[in-house]
Amino acid sequence: MSAYKNIFFLGATGYLGSEFLLLLNREFPGLHVVALIRNVTPEREAQLRALYPNSSVVEGTLDDDVVIKEQAAKADIVINCASSDHTPSVISTLAGLEINSQKNPGKPPLYLHVSGCGIISDNARGEPVESVKEWSDIGLDLKDCDRRNMHLDSDIPIVEAGSRKENPVRTIIYYPGQIYGVGEGIQKTTLWLRIFLDMTKKLGFAGTWGPGANTMNNIHVKDCANGLLLVLKAALEGKADEGPEGLYFSASMEPKKTYHEWTKVMGDYLFEKGIITQAGSRPLPNEVVDPLGEYGWSLLGGNLFVKPERLAKLGWEPVETKKTPLLESLPSMIDVALQG
Repeated sequence: MSAYKNIFFLGATGYLGSEFLLLLNREFPGLHVVALIRNVTPEREAQLRALYPNSSVVEGTLDDDVVIKEQAAKADIVINCASSDHTPSVISTLAGLEINSQKNPGKPPLYLHVSGCGIISDNARGEPVESVKEWSDIGLDLKDCDRRNMHLDSDIPIVEAGSRKENPVRTIIYYPGQIYGVGEGIQKTTLWLRIFLDMTKKLGFAGTWGPGANTMNNIHVKDCANGLLLVLKAALEGKADEGPEGLYFSASMEPKKTYHEWTKVMGDYLFEKGIITQAGSRPLPNEVVDPLGEYGWSLLGGNLFVKPERLAKLGWEPVETKKTPLLESLPSMIDVALQG
């Protein structure tokens, strides 16, 4: 633990990132966090320090190769809770970490990257299917995943870096399911909710990719952040699985809800509030679905069934998910998102 004193953090002010910082401050307040923040203002710095007082900022975006590479080259730990599909920032991070490792023989830096369960989508196109494969994170090989699925362009290079003997990097990839719930950090609501909410308001009804029979494991944001903290803690103690084995699903085994089920709750709730003109949920028209192409079908029309066995080995349990299920959380999530 004493060898690792500072963190370069991407996505610190986001939904999962800021929730995680609250927990990090309770458990490891002595670690110094340098957060990549775009359009830095005194207000944004104050927001960050309210979550994690032992922090500073560096201005930049995920496209700033020089900034990311420079910070990764001098950080003991890099945590990326930002966009899981921004491959250039991952490449910049890995380049900086390689320099870091070369300068510090015997003390490889740690890279904890948040991805998503979209890697194992079955591309069912929203249609009902008789049998869905359930993937375990034990024995998971990213090369077994459908290469059309999202996240893999970023994740495969991370695993390759974590397998390298020369200038080694300790790598862990964390794969959340459908994150939901009202957070306590800076960004209170999840991106998928805000996207579907905006789309629903514009269309006047809620909808799905295809008939919406597809589903995935879900997880409350508080449980997701807690799992991420457990993984970091295990890594600092030298007890985490890393490299090719360092792939952690983060999801509950609570009952899954189809896209039709949760979009119907959204549609009915917004209709009751007079925000849209039609209740329920229906397949979305081509003009909405087509612009996202196969990427959209893979992410929003596929089944994602996972079993988080590595987190279970660390003693993790989805306490908040069991207490406040997805469908019960949706009205409060929508209310908060509408205010924002």
